[in-house]
Amino acid sequence: MEKRVPIAIVVHLARAAAAGPELTHTDNISAHGAGIISSRRWKPGEIAEVTSLNDRITLRGRVAHCAKREEGRYYVGLYFNEQEVTWNPYVRYAAPQVGASLHGPAANLVRSA
Repeated sequence: MEKRVPIAIVVHLARAAAAGPELTHTDNISAHGAGIISSRRWKPGEIAEVTSLNDRITLRGRVAHCAKREEGRYYVGLYFNEQEVTWNPYVRYAAPQVGASLHGPAANLVRSA
């Protein structure tokens, strides 16, 4: 059994043959699997597509198990066969460019100080 790391990554979760992905998050990940929280009940053997919102990497996996949790949610254990989980758990934010801050209304404030 692979070691699971408790990391929450925002993902789209969808049945392979269905429309309308669910916006949710992982509970944990491992090298070839993930535990994902879902509002839907899943059956073992179903195929799921999971796309990380951060880096837009989609993995197709097989449901290994599904357990009911509190408030009508489900814990879905997915196995991604030979695909390695490469999702980046860190959100990247666009930083303003240094030169951009010297133009516009902010530049007037700097000059008057």
